[in-house]
Amino acid sequence: MPLSARTMKSYQKLRTAGPQPAACRVEEEGAGPMPAGHGKLAPWWVGSGLLVAAVLLSAVTVWVLRQVSGGWPGPTLPPKCLLVPESHRFDCYPERHVVVTQELCESRGCCFIETPPPAGAKRGVPWCFYPPDFPSYTLESLNQTALGMVGLLVRREKAYYPRDIERLRLDVEFETDTRLHIKITDAANPRYEVPLEVPRAMKRAENPIYSLDFSRDPFGVLLRRRATGTVLLNTTVAPLIFADQFLQIATLLPSRFLYGLGEHRGPLLHSLDWSTLTLWARDVSPTESFNLYGAHPFYLLMEEGGDAHGVFLLNSNAMEVALQPAPALTWRTIGGVLDFYIFLGPDPNMVIQQYQQVIGFPAMPPLWALGFHLCRWGYGSSNVTWQTARAMRNYQIPQDAQWNDIDYMDGYRDFTIDPQKFASLPSLVEDLHKHGQRYVMILDPGISSTNPHGSYWPFDEGLRRGLFLNTTQGQPLIGQVWPGFTAFADFSNPDTQQWWLENLQRFHAHVPFDGLWIDMNEPSNFMDGSEDGCPPGELDSPPYTPAVLGDSLSAKTVCASAKQKASVHYNLHNLYGLMEAKATASALIQIRGKRPLVISRSTFPSQGQYSGHWLGDNRSQWKDMYYSIPGLLSFSLFGIPLVGADICGFSGSTSEELCTRWMQLGAFYPFARNHNTQNEKAQDPTVFSPAARTAMKDVLLTRYSLLPFLYTLFHRAHLQGDTVARPLFFEFPWDVATLGLDRQFLWGRSLLVTPVLEPGVDSVTGYVPRGVWYDFYTGSSVNSSGEMLKMSAPLEHLNLHVREGAILPTQKPETTSEATRRNPLRLIVALSQGGTAWGDLFWDDGESLGTFERGSYSYLVFNVTQNIFTSTVLHASAEATEVTIGTLSIFGVREPPSKVLLNGQEKPFSYLGNQVLTVSDLGLSLSQGFTLQWL
Repeated sequence: MPLSARTMKSYQKLRTAGPQPAACRVEEEGAGPMPAGHGKLAPWWVGSGLLVAAVLLSAVTVWVLRQVSGGWPGPTLPPKCLLVPESHRFDCYPERHVVVTQELCESRGCCFIETPPPAGAKRGVPWCFYPPDFPSYTLESLNQTALGMVGLLVRREKAYYPRDIERLRLDVEFETDTRLHIKITDAANPRYEVPLEVPRAMKRAENPIYSLDFSRDPFGVLLRRRATGTVLLNTTVAPLIFADQFLQIATLLPSRFLYGLGEHRGPLLHSLDWSTLTLWARDVSPTESFNLYGAHPFYLLMEEGGDAHGVFLLNSNAMEVALQPAPALTWRTIGGVLDFYIFLGPDPNMVIQQYQQVIGFPAMPPLWALGFHLCRWGYGSSNVTWQTARAMRNYQIPQDAQWNDIDYMDGYRDFTIDPQKFASLPSLVEDLHKHGQRYVMILDPGISSTNPHGSYWPFDEGLRRGLFLNTTQGQPLIGQVWPGFTAFADFSNPDTQQWWLENLQRFHAHVPFDGLWIDMNEPSNFMDGSEDGCPPGELDSPPYTPAVLGDSLSAKTVCASAKQKASVHYNLHNLYGLMEAKATASALIQIRGKRPLVISRSTFPSQGQYSGHWLGDNRSQWKDMYYSIPGLLSFSLFGIPLVGADICGFSGSTSEELCTRWMQLGAFYPFARNHNTQNEKAQDPTVFSPAARTAMKDVLLTRYSLLPFLYTLFHRAHLQGDTVARPLFFEFPWDVATLGLDRQFLWGRSLLVTPVLEPGVDSVTGYVPRGVWYDFYTGSSVNSSGEMLKMSAPLEHLNLHVREGAILPTQKPETTSEATRRNPLRLIVALSQGGTAWGDLFWDDGESLGTFERGSYSYLVFNVTQNIFTSTVLHASAEATEVTIGTLSIFGVREPPSKVLLNGQEKPFSYLGNQVLTVSDLGLSLSQGFTLQWL
C-alpha cells in the first residue's frame, strides 16, 4: 500500500503506544454503570498489535525526517511529534495574523514542525499541532438513563484558553433508530443554548442502525454504522477543549465527500485541502472563502458505497469548521454548548428529511410565489415600475409579482413612501391585483433614529416600548444604514413582534402588499459596531476570534456586547435573520389571512418554516451564474427549498447572451426573480432583442407549464422534508461520478436540468446517469450507461430530460399562475424500460393556510403498469372539480398501439416514430379516477 496510507494506519494504531488509554465499549442494549477498573480496550484499537506499529515505526520516522529535514535542530524534536503524519496534524494555534514560533507553540504544549507553505495565500499543514498525548478530558462515569446515558467528563490539566470548564456533563439520547443526540455542557453552571424548539424523544430507540463506543482516557466518541461497520465519528484524534469562549472538537471523516456548512460561495463539494469555513452572518457580496449572510452548522457526508449521514451542531455562536485531508473536520465555536445531532440516513434524501424532523419542515409557499418575479433597485418611481409590468403584459411574458427595492421609501425609512416619485404606488398595486399579480417590497431592520420627535412613529414607538438593541450602557445602539443613523429592532423580544405587526398593518392599509423581502438582516451596519465603536471586554474582543471577514465580530455589524431581550448579541447574532423572518411571516398571516411569502437574506436552521432565501448581491458574470447552482443545492440541504439567485446578476452590467442563458437557468430556480442594481441598464426580458426576448418568454412558459409538478414537490417538502432542487447524487448515490456534479441539478427525482454556463457556445456537455432519459419537449429517448453527453444548445434552447419511470403533471401555461391553474392538465408519462411509471399531484386553492392540515386539498396518484395508466384520487376537495385532465403524452411506447381505451371506451390517439403516444381531448375532471389502456 502507498506510504501515506501506511503511516495513517500506523498513526491510528500508535496512539495506543506508551500509556494505554483506558476505554469502554457501550452498546445501547443496556450496558450497566461503568466498571470501576479500566474498561477493555476500545474496538478502534483491538487487534492493532504494537508489533506492527514497531515494524512500521522506522519507515515512518525515515519518511517524516525526509519531510522535515533542515527545518529544525535534529535532536530536540520529541519522537511523539514525528509519529503524526501531515494530514493528521490538528492545528493547536489556529489564530490568524500571528507568526507561530516554536516558542509560542511549545508554550501550549504542542509539537512544532515547519512545513513549506502552499502556493497562494492558502493555509497549509499546521506548523503547530497536538501531540498524541495532549491532555484532554477523561470519562469519569457513565450511567444509563431512560433515553440513553449520562456521563461526567473531567479535565485534570488546564488547556490554554481562559476559564476552562473542568467538569462537563455528557448526555446521550438514542432518539430514533436513525437519529442520535449527543450533548456536552457545563456540569455545574447553565450556559447559553440556542432557543430553537426541538422534538423531545419519549422513548429510547429500539433498533438503532448505529452503535456507539467511548474511549475513556482521553475521552472520545466512536460512532459506527452497524450495517457496514463504517466509523462515522472518531473524536479521539484531537483533544476536546471546552473553555468559556473556546469550544473545540475534531473527528476523522469516513470519506472526503462533504457538503453543507453554509453560507459560502464555492463548489457544492467542499475541498478538504486545509480549508476553513467560517459561520458568522455578514453582509458582503458573495465571494469565495468569505463568511456570508447565513449560518448553517450542518454537513452531509457521502460514505463509500452510497450511504450517507449528516451532523448538525446546534450552536449559534461565531464558529469555524476546519477541514483537512486526513480526512478530518474540527468544529471551533466561541460560546454556547456542543449540542450534536447525527442523522444516519442511510440515503442522502433520508438524511435531509431526518434533519428537518429536528429543525422543522419548510412552509408550503403560495402558488404565486412559484411564478416569475421582477425587481430592480433604481426604477426611481412607481410610474416606471408600472411601465415595466405593463411592458411584460404587452409582450405576454409570464410574471406573477412586481417588486420594489428601497427607492420606494421616503429617505430610505421603513414604512414610508416617497411622496413625489412613488405617489401612484397604491394605484399600481391595485392594478397588479386586478391582473392576478402580486406586489412585494423590501424592508430593513435598521430604523431611522434622527427624525424630529413625533414625526416618525416606528422609531418613537419602538423607543417608548424599549424594543431596540441596547449598548452595554442600556441606551439604544446607534449604527448607520441606508437612512443614516439607525437603531436596530430586537426581534428576540416578543413585544417587538407586536410593534412590527402594527407598523406593517398601518402600511398595508395604504399599500396592500402581498409579500415581504427582508434584507440587511445580518444585521448589516455601515459602521463597525456603532457610532461609538464597541466597549472593551471579552464579548467584543474574545480570547479567540474565528476567521471572520474583517477580523472582528463587529465588522460591518453591531457590537457583540449589544444587549437583546433573550441574551447578548454575541450569542444571538446568527439568529437575527431567523427571528425577523418569524416575526414577518407571523405579521403577514395576521394581516392577509393567507400563506405568507417572505424572502430573507440572513438565515439559520429552521428558517424554512418562515421564509425563503435569495443568494444575495451577486454580479452579472458567467462565474456567478455557475455558483448559483451549488448555492441553490446547499440551501436544499439546509431545509430552505424556496431559493434562487438574482437572475442576470445584481451588480455590474449583464449582456444579452448572459441574461438569456441566465433566464433559462433561473426559470428552474425554485424561487425565480430577475433583479438588478441602480445605475445599470435594465435587464428585464422586455428590453432585449426580439430573439432573446422570445427565448426568455419561452423558458418562462415552460416553467409555468410545470407549476403543478413544482407545487407538488413543495408539498412533499412541507410534508416530509423532501428536497425540491436536488443534486444528482441524491438520486444516484452509488454512482461516484455524480458526487462532484454541480453544473446540473434535478427537480425532484425526475427532471434533469442541464444549463449552458459559458459564453459563445451552441452545445453543452452534461452527465446523464444510467438509464433511459426522455427529451422533455419531444419525448425522444436517450439510453445512457452513465456518461457525459454533448447536447445541442442553441441560444433559444434549455436542455431538459425526464427520467424513466416518472409521470409529470403539467398544465397549459398562461402569463400568471392564477390564469394557468384554470387550464387543462397534460400528464407526461416517461415509461421505464419495464413499461412502468409513477407520479403524483397535490392540488388546492393555492393560497389558503393549512389546506393539507385541514383536509381541503386533492391528492392524486398516477400509475402505469402493463400498458394501463391509472389515476387514483386518494383525497378530493372542491377545487379539483374545476380542473380537467386534457392530454396524456406517453413517452417510450415501443410498439404502435392498435387502439386506446379510456375507461373501456375507444379514444382517438396519435403515435409518432419517436415512440410517443398522445391522447388528447380527454376532458376528465381531476376529482374522478380513470384508466387508460393501449393495445
